[in-house]
Amino acid sequence: MNIVYLNGVYLPAEDAKISVFDRGFLFGDSVYEVMPYYQGVGFRLQEHLERLQHSLRALQIQLELDWETLLDELVWQNGGGNLSVYLQITRGSAGKRSHSYADDLQPTVFACCTPIRDIYKDGPEDIEPIRAIVTADLRWHRCDIKSTCLLPNILVVHQAQAQQADEALMMRDGKLTEGSSCNLFVIQRGVIYTPKRSSEILGGITRELILQLADEHGIPYQEVDLDYDALIGADEVWISSSTRGVVPVISVDDQPIGDGGKGPLWKDMFELFTRYQQKLMTGM
Repeated sequence: MNIVYLNGVYLPAEDAKISVFDRGFLFGDSVYEVMPYYQGVGFRLQEHLERLQHSLRALQIQLELDWETLLDELVWQNGGGNLSVYLQITRGSAGKRSHSYADDLQPTVFACCTPIRDIYKDGPEDIEPIRAIVTADLRWHRCDIKSTCLLPNILVVHQAQAQQADEALMMRDGKLTEGSSCNLFVIQRGVIYTPKRSSEILGGITRELILQLADEHGIPYQEVDLDYDALIGADEVWISSSTRGVVPVISVDDQPIGDGGKGPLWKDMFELFTRYQQKLMTGM
């Protein structure tokens, strides 16, 4: 049975209902997080929850809940194992449609689970590389807030799929930002380059882990502005997200990256990433 959480209650998904006047439904006045659980254990859960608090503060939504207990219970009620947990908080409903709102609205809290693959059990040969396109970044300028206003992301993914690609990498003012739901890495001569953290990108939890692992294992990296030429001329290109891990990109706009295969530094990082993940989940 698919159990969800809604405003303090765990219940079957088909029984969960919200008001048609909820501001998340009407205006996208809401934030979210997606957190992987492997073998019932949250992957870098505290980092996800800290980013959630950043988004809530930015929207001035006041809410104090024991998130870890709430989510652990939801995962348990859905059988544990390997699950992606989606958590959304809206500003709530005032019973009418209005751009203005009162400060005392009761937020709506919703969470659900979907199964995911246990990444760390895969070897590098099991990871499917992806193809990408580059497109304009049409999002608002506060991408550091994990808002549910994702129409630009949806449109660029559809554009990529229409061109037989898997992901869209976005550019703004001549600079690469990130993918539709992932961060970007460009590798040249053994150095990892990734766009600088700013309000123009979402600071990915897996992005930070990759940079941490690079630092711990002597792999040089730089956070810099990246343009299209740097992308196309790279030896390797990767994307990362919490549910996909670190994935190689083998072509961009139908142009091969490097030799068109999975690069050696990606294989090294994949091993470091999955080893870290396995230790976190199993204690071994």
